[in-house]
Amino acid sequence: MKKLICVLFVVVTAVTAKSQAIEKDKQLHYAAGILSGAVGYNFVYEKTKDKNKALAAGVITSILAGVAKETYDSTRPGNKFDTKDLAATTLGGITISVTIKLFKNAKKSKKVRKRHLELLVE
Repeated sequence: MKKLICVLFVVVTAVTAKSQAIEKDKQLHYAAGILSGAVGYNFVYEKTKDKNKALAAGVITSILAGVAKETYDSTRPGNKFDTKDLAATTLGGITISVTIKLFKNAKKSKKVRKRHLELLVE
């Protein structure tokens, strides 16, 4: 969980710092996609221990969060369903889901390599 929080902090900080040309609204949608994608990924991974299902869940969760927010916005006076906001939210979910999956694979690979080294030494 600590690693996840660190990854979220680094990603959000990097996006905010380097994307001065990107509208603040799109940055917030991206951050919301990161949060919703991370929640979806971790929830499904804890239940199934399947990284592929968890990856799909992270992306789908961010899409659902984006659609829900844009649907709500479209009911407000002077607002409409903005597909660019939905894309920013979805991109955040994709980014964090792939990142988490890569980190989980790296952790497993280290354990496997260590075990192989121990077998070679014996």
